Formats: sequence, structure tokens, C-alpha cells
Amino acid sequence: MDRRNFLRVSAMAGTVLAYGTAACGAATADRRTLSTGATGSAGASAAEWRALGRGLDGRLIRPGDASYDPARRLFNTAYDSVRPAGIAYCATAADVAECVAFARRFGVPVTSRSGGHSYAGWSTSRNGLVIDVSPMSRVSYSGGHATIGAGARLVDVYASLAAHGVSIPAGSCPTVGIAGLTLGGGLGVVSRKYGLTCDVLESVRIVTADGRTLTCSATSNPDLFWASRGGGGGNFGVATSFTFRTHAIRDVTLFFLHWPWSKAAAVLRAWQAWAPYAPDELWSNLHLGHDPSPDVMVGGLYVGGKAGCERLLRRLVDRVGAGPSSRYVARSPYDHAMMVMAGCADLSVAQCHRPGSLPGETSKGRLVRDAFTAKSHIAYAPLSATGIRTLIRQVGTAGRHSVLLDALGGAIGRVRPDATAFPHRRALFTVQYYAHRTGAAAWARAAHAAMRPHFGDHAYVNYIDPELTGWRRQYYGANAARLARVKAAYDPGRLFRLPQGV
Repeated sequence: MDRRNFLRVSAMAGTVLAYGTAACGAATADRRTLSTGATGSAGASAAEWRALGRGLDGRLIRPGDASYDPARRLFNTAYDSVRPAGIAYCATAADVAECVAFARRFGVPVTSRSGGHSYAGWSTSRNGLVIDVSPMSRVSYSGGHATIGAGARLVDVYASLAAHGVSIPAGSCPTVGIAGLTLGGGLGVVSRKYGLTCDVLESVRIVTADGRTLTCSATSNPDLFWASRGGGGGNFGVATSFTFRTHAIRDVTLFFLHWPWSKAAAVLRAWQAWAPYAPDELWSNLHLGHDPSPDVMVGGLYVGGKAGCERLLRRLVDRVGAGPSSRYVARSPYDHAMMVMAGCADLSVAQCHRPGSLPGETSKGRLVRDAFTAKSHIAYAPLSATGIRTLIRQVGTAGRHSVLLDALGGAIGRVRPDATAFPHRRALFTVQYYAHRTGAAAWARAAHAAMRPHFGDHAYVNYIDPELTGWRRQYYGANAARLARVKAAYDPGRLFRLPQGV
């Protein structure tokens, strides 16, 4: 999902209460924007920057402004040293077009940002212009369709749509922006039932490199619409709003099962034979963690009643050959379940924002920013016995790290790999290696390298990895060539550039 989910758990009577996110990357997404490596803001003078600010309905923040430091921060604290030349909080598509024209005219590096969760820090730019679309966050609903501003964060999307009794399949990190999530595909906790976020996308409005604002759909600019459904954010322009097909919400069942570390191999073997092939209504995640001590947990969500969920869980337990050491299975309203999955079960929607992500928001959010390293694989075949032993050994080493396996299949797999830019329709599950604190990068590299012979070269673009080689094929598969043609058509001068740009 765009989820880079890591489990932040709370105990009550020995059961899991909150299923949260760590990297929350997305997402992203809200990511992957431009970074040219330039060390200056090119030909723009201070006066020209001031003129840009005066021409915006939103707000331009520059170094020296009181709100500059909170404005430049991303979710990952590792990028706190990056100092953009300006952050433009764009209130309208016209603001975005003005910023694009400014960047083109003066040769200023430009980066777009929605939620600021790029794993590689590519939702900011050293000495460049950050186009922040977070002020465009309105969520509206009419007749089965939701129109969502590109700056909306998932926690607000879920809350706003739940008031109408509907939702869209999306991720679980509460502060990921809808833009990065959707543009990279959009994996989520109901994707096996309702598809990826990009699968329910009906149209998207994008400001392209030449300053035009285009509406893209199956019948209008269809090639750009295709590329916007899994081709990665920041490659083709700056998205300003999305229209989605919604589904009615209903009560669901949440489940969290723990086993002792001695059963890790048995649980992994059983889970990979169970989760990708379960009925569409069931989505599951396997968390193998060492943060700070070894932990094995299967968590997930079932779109249906508790009895049906229990029947499916019994099949998993039978495959493991041992019952869990603790279990939590409970019916939940849909909107509450999304907050649980976001790690926000005990917080209000406002408190579930990232602190300091907008000027004036420094005291509202309660989510903790983190410095992390993450990498990914996508599994097209089950792990062999050797692969299982290797993965368990990597997780069991000392450190603060986790491996998270998210089930695919269901509705995701019934879409052709070339129908959207997201190519991994035939895969069984995603794999994310997440680490923080001392030794994080070294552990992630070692674990990823150790598992490469077993998983092959497939990765999720919303878990962007700046160290990845052969990334075009790994992210996009056979769709890479068509994406390059779309890029050449809509951004021939490559105004939007990033180290792993199409």
C-alpha cells in the first residue's frame, strides 16, 4: 500500500491496540520530485523571488523568515539540514503554474511536495524551489465520486469521506499526501478488496512543464492519465487534484496475532501460502521485528464479520502448527479501523498530523518524526526454505529494525500489468526493510543484499531507494519504455528531474 507500515503497538490486556506506521514514506508518497544537484538558485535575484511571492495567492517562505525552519522539514529527520531557497505554499493551480514558470525562466531547481514523506528526501531541494501543494487539501463528495486536493493527507481524507459513508482504497500512514500515494500506485489495507488507489482514480489535474493545467482521464490526455497511475510523483508535472470512484463503508474486523520468535520461520512459511490467496475481503501483513527485541506479528483487516474472519485465521494457525501467544480479533467501524491502522486510535484527527508540517501547526501534531532507512523488494514467488532462514537470520541480528510483508493478490492481481503504469500485478507480496537509529543504513543494505537472490530485482517506487541500481526495471518493469515516451511528450526539456527520474 503506500504504506511502509511498521507496527507501533500499544498493550491493553495483552492485546494489540494500535497498528501504526514508521517510515510512512509516500507514499510516497508526495515524493519523488525534482532534485538536480544544483548548488545555487541559478539566475533568480532576491527581487525576482520577492516578485514570485507577491504573485501567489498562497505564501512564499524564504530563508530568514520566522516560519522557514518548520516549513522546510520533512517527515524523515535525516533531511533536516537541507535548505531550499524557497517553499511556495500554493493555494491554487495558478500558483503552481506561476512557480513552474519561475523555475523554467530562471533555471531554478524545482521540487513538488504533498506530505513530505519521500524516503530519499526528494520532496525537498537544496537551494531550489519547493512547490508545496498542502494548502490545496479540500475533500468533496458527490454521487459516488470524491474530488480531493493534492495536498490532502490520508487521515483527513478518511475522516472527510467517512462523514458521507464512503471511502477510497488508500494507505495507512496518516500524514502521507494523497498525491504521492496515488501517483506511485497506492497500496493499502483494503486494496485486495477494492484495488489500488490508482485503480479507482477517474481523473487528475496536472500542471505540466509548459505551465498548462491539464485534466487527464481515460478520454482526455489518456497517456498522461495512464502514467499517473503508478508512474511515480514528480516525473510529469505537479498534480493539483484527483477525482476518485468511492465505495460504501461498512464495519470491518481487525486482527493481530503474536507468536514467539521461535515460531518465526513457521509463521512466515504459513503466511506466504495463506495471505496472497485469501478471499479478497482479507488483507494481511506479517511483521518480523527486532525493535528492540524480536517480535512476530500477523495483523490485518477483514471486510466482513468476526465469524468469517475467525474461520480464515484458523486456516493460518493450522498451517503454522501452533497457536499464537496472544491474539486480538474485534469488529470495528470502518473509520475507526483506518485510525487503528494509522497508529492513531487514541488520537483525534488533528492530533494525527505531523508536527510542524505547516506554519502554525507546530503544536497540533502528536506523531513523532523519525530518522530512518528503508528498502524494498516485491515477491513474485514464495520464499524457499533457504530464503526463509536467511530472512529470519537478518531480522534476528542486533539493532532496531523490521521487515514488513504486505499481501497482494485479490483485486490488485486482476488488472493487467500494462493497464496502468504500476506493473506488479502478478506479485504475491511486498517486502520492506525498515531500520532506524545506530547502524540503520548498514543493516538495511545487508538485509536487502542477502534477500536479493531470493526475491529478485523488483521494487515499489513509493518506497523510493536512492541506492538502487537498475531501478527503472525494478520499479516499472515492462512499462518503463512507455513511461519514457510520456515523459518526452510532456516534459521534453526535463524541467522535472530527480536522480531516479523517468
